[in-house]
Amino acid sequence: MKHTLGGNYNPKNIEEKLYCFWKESGFFHAEIDKNKEPYSIVIPPPNVTGVLHMGHGLNNTLQDILIRFHRMLGKCVLWMPGTDHAGIATQNVVERRLKKEGKNKYDLGRENFVKLTWEVANEHHSIIIKQLEKIGCSCDWQRERFTLDEGLSNAVREVFVELYNQGLIYRGKYLINYCPSCGTALANDEVDHEEVAGALYHVKYQIEEKDEYIEVATTRPETILADVAIAVHPEDERYSHLNENTILILPIVGRKLKLIKDAYVDKDFGTGALKITPAHDPNDFAIAQRHNLEIINILNPDGTFNENTPKNYQGKTVKEARDLIIKELEILGAFLGKENIKHQVGHCYRCHNTVEPYYSDQWFVKMKPLAEEAYKVVNNGQIKIYPERWINTYNHWMNDIRDWCISRQLWWGHRIPVWYCEDCGEMIVSKTDIKECPKCKSKNIKQDEDVLDTWFSSWLWAFSTFGWPENNEDLKYFYPTSTLVTGYDILFFWVARMIMAGTHFMKDIPFKDIYLNGLIRDKIGRKMSKSLGNGIDPIEIIDEHGADAFRFTLSFITSLGGQDIWLDKELFKMGGKFANKIYNSAKYIFGNIEDGEKIKNIDEFELENKDKWILSRLQKAIESTERKLKEYRFDEASQTVYKFYWNEFCDWYIEISKFDLKDNSKREKTLSLLLYILEESIAMIHPFMPFLTEEIYFNLPKRNIESKSLMIREYPKAKNKYIFEDIEKEFDLIKDIVSAIRNSRSLFNLPPNKKLEVVLRYTNDYFKTVSENYKNIISSLSLTESLNIVSAKENERNKGSFVKVFEGGEINVNLIGIIDFEAEKKRLEKEAFAYKKDLDAVNKKLSNENFINKAKQEAIEIEKRKQKEFEDKLKGINEVLSSF
Repeated sequence: MKHTLGGNYNPKNIEEKLYCFWKESGFFHAEIDKNKEPYSIVIPPPNVTGVLHMGHGLNNTLQDILIRFHRMLGKCVLWMPGTDHAGIATQNVVERRLKKEGKNKYDLGRENFVKLTWEVANEHHSIIIKQLEKIGCSCDWQRERFTLDEGLSNAVREVFVELYNQGLIYRGKYLINYCPSCGTALANDEVDHEEVAGALYHVKYQIEEKDEYIEVATTRPETILADVAIAVHPEDERYSHLNENTILILPIVGRKLKLIKDAYVDKDFGTGALKITPAHDPNDFAIAQRHNLEIINILNPDGTFNENTPKNYQGKTVKEARDLIIKELEILGAFLGKENIKHQVGHCYRCHNTVEPYYSDQWFVKMKPLAEEAYKVVNNGQIKIYPERWINTYNHWMNDIRDWCISRQLWWGHRIPVWYCEDCGEMIVSKTDIKECPKCKSKNIKQDEDVLDTWFSSWLWAFSTFGWPENNEDLKYFYPTSTLVTGYDILFFWVARMIMAGTHFMKDIPFKDIYLNGLIRDKIGRKMSKSLGNGIDPIEIIDEHGADAFRFTLSFITSLGGQDIWLDKELFKMGGKFANKIYNSAKYIFGNIEDGEKIKNIDEFELENKDKWILSRLQKAIESTERKLKEYRFDEASQTVYKFYWNEFCDWYIEISKFDLKDNSKREKTLSLLLYILEESIAMIHPFMPFLTEEIYFNLPKRNIESKSLMIREYPKAKNKYIFEDIEKEFDLIKDIVSAIRNSRSLFNLPPNKKLEVVLRYTNDYFKTVSENYKNIISSLSLTESLNIVSAKENERNKGSFVKVFEGGEINVNLIGIIDFEAEKKRLEKEAFAYKKDLDAVNKKLSNENFINKAKQEAIEIEKRKQKEFEDKLKGINEVLSSF
């Protein structure tokens, strides 16, 4: 039967059917095999708030490359899939939907609101899973988890109760970050600090019974109503005449304030006086603790002013109260003016509205005891972080760690497992629901209204997904997991906390390696966002170019350094072209196999040098790709397979083989070799481009019939017997010679099929021998009319030739009668002048300190790319001019 690949390559014709085949065949499922080495990854669970973005596309592509690669290495491979309930984010999505209908969560009530949120979460979950399948993710879907499923909910309660009993979870009244828009507390690392335009307001605080005042500058005049003291530095000479018996009068409300002296105050900033508002500033809160000051909260949970303020302020927003404060201060003569400034203001990481410091009862985890072991396992090498530079950031966070606020004023999430007796006030912390007070036997029991921070379930992900707290076979075999692949932006949010949870509860690390990928930005380096409209939909790219092109491109442009990726849609054309190249080359090979033609083992043939060369390059590619993937150098691994398949196999060996396919004495050997290299190549490329390679594998006339799929075939092994260093060196020279002859056509705008007269002038015996041994190949591939090999000593360089010099010899391409030398020289000099002018302009810009200091990094990078482009163009033109 003749083996063919039909028509042009169309990913839509193969991807869905192949994914269904893999899934239905059970190739994604991991059955524990004690005779095999386990390899496991837990997916960073996407939030069930919407659809996957390009960052998910990159992250899951890299994970699937590793999973498919290690599966082909013969390991028992498990990729644990799942999704995250994403407390604040998901609740925001549902509340926005209700708002469009003119409703809010209180109209529905807690039970119905949670029920609606489950519907939204399930709807988004289905979309996310389909998207992951479209990318080609070979997850073990039989083991899929959700952070709110029954098993993980049990694990959350287990951990909460255990930490509480160990004294590591406590409830206290503290100053926390609070988002009035989301209506919930936020941890410190959930607050994004952004520079905004603001003002510094100067206010007069009158000293009691004296014709003297202290001037205080503040960015938040609205919090004056919560002031409890004025602080100065103990060594500030300006206030040495005042002591801690000094009383100041708070403008507007007339409350008496203490003057306190504290070394925290910066005496060199402004007037050196600081108003102390402990309920609305974390630094003031710390000072208040030291000086045993009163704490006055003036905000309601929705961000409006409460009953601790004068009646005309109650119910007003922060902005409204600020305007009113300034107006009243002016009337009282206490307002001394303002100056415009730019300063850092905290914003909610989810809704991006301003965060308020807020004094309230919250639940916390003591983190320092948990951080000690987590610090050790990274710094003693038990856990390796790629790239290593992130270890410094990790250590900084571990050394400066603060207690974690874990309570959230939401309805969607893990309800805090704490109950209160309404009759006797008893508080019960329990793994199971409480129906009766153990102390007074009252049935009047109420559960804590708050839910746990989303990350409280996520930090258990590495072991809760395997069934913990049950010590089952999955947990014993697959934990610790092998690798975690995630973005560097959640190194502390998630990764560090998972290490703390693993070392504390499992007494073992949660994973051996951490690979931190960069973030995806647009083509000029901006963060992708809805407001900028610069996002790229991964599914749109897959629909246009195919999943293999999508995956290969992302792998090709990522880097071990974890640098952010500036992504242009046009880049995916590269992956698409490579996929087409693979498909068409396979189609060409299959098309040359006649019915009944035998395909033999390549060891049955006597190999020629060109065969040894391609086999040697194949072994090098296999060895390099395997090594690079083990080192998480996805870009270098991708570039290796690209270079081998396109530049060496297709551009050189297949072109050379076309002559041998016409020679009956060489045909059988040539076809056998082509098919052998094709199969080894698609196996090597499979982790990057699974669909296309599988389709080709199914059509191979001679393949390993024991492997029903390429994804469970053994990954190719480099064979030393096929490595021929001396022949590789010879082919390097041949390729350089052929390339130089071919390039001469493009340099002088000659037709690509223009036959040329070429002379090879040698200066050493090696150049001579190689040129003579491969003369037919050189002549055939470079389309020469004549090719003469002569001694440079005995034969002068031909005038009117394009010359390219190599070590040991040179090529002379005769151009007499082909080009107008004077016109060509003028054209090239004109081009050189233009590029030199462009290069001078770029160099001037890059040497301008004002530009370097003020311009955005992306603008500087654009100029550097222009600089490189102009330098390369200029160098090429000057080489041609010098050859004249």
